[in-house]
Amino acid sequence: MAKKEEKMKKTKDQKKKVKKEKKPGYLKEVKNEMKNVTFPSSKEVVKYTIATIVIVAFLVAFFLCVSAILSWIKGAI
Repeated sequence: MAKKEEKMKKTKDQKKKVKKEKKPGYLKEVKNEMKNVTFPSSKEVVKYTIATIVIVAFLVAFFLCVSAILSWIKGAI
């Protein structure tokens, strides 16, 4: 029985040690992550913006055509 108590005491002490270890705070982790972030240059932002606008315009035209074709088919029936 003494061995069980001794073993339980050791595990409690180990748990306390784990809790006592200082973990970096949330804001420190955010600060460290922000050091690793690379922001795009202004030329890249312009390039990505133009690409986004072109893709959106293409999708609008595509779905407008699909909608028109389906409406025409529905009217023909």
